Amino acid sequence: MLRLSIYLALALGLTGCAGIQAFDYEREPDPRREEFVIGVGDVIRINVWRMAELSVDAKVRPDGTVTMPLIGDMKAAGRTPTVLRAEIEVALKTYVKDDSAKVTVAVSDVSSYQFTVAGYAERQGSFTASRFLTVTEAIALAGGPSRFASPSKIVIIRPSAGGPRRIPVDLEAIYKGVRPEMNIVILSGDTIYLP
Repeated sequence: MLRLSIYLALALGLTGCAGIQAFDYEREPDPRREEFVIGVGDVIRINVWRMAELSVDAKVRPDGTVTMPLIGDMKAAGRTPTVLRAEIEVALKTYVKDDSAKVTVAVSDVSSYQFTVAGYAERQGSFTASRFLTVTEAIALAGGPSRFASPSKIVIIRPSAGGPRRIPVDLEAIYKGVRPEMNIVILSGDTIYLP
């Protein structure tokens, strides 16, 4: 019986290592390489050139919209500033006859980027940041692993269309510089679990 327990423990340990070894971290998205996607709670500055009365600072409401003078409500969540700018310019042409209505859209405050840290972290809970964080930065924001944590067995639970995906992370290997590719960017909605 003892021999069977040892074999099971070894098999489970090897399976876990194989999962980490076989995972392709390079395929995980890095939103820092793309234009920011506006989300609920973000504050955006919409500036209409030479028309200060149409320029606004607007917080994206829970329904994903912002309100602009003349135009009214516009969907902002899920769009990039470039896409939203083009949509506003098209909508303004109904009310502003000359083509000088040039629009800029900038995100002035980010609140939509949120993730959760659970398990044996010094501080568990939901966190937000004004910029995208890597695994090590997100865990540091939560105070780091507690003394009860197993830093080599961390799992990121990432929502996806086919259901949640589990991404294994060995924090010790990242810190030692052995597996820097594991230090992926945390996406909004991710849960970092420290067993």
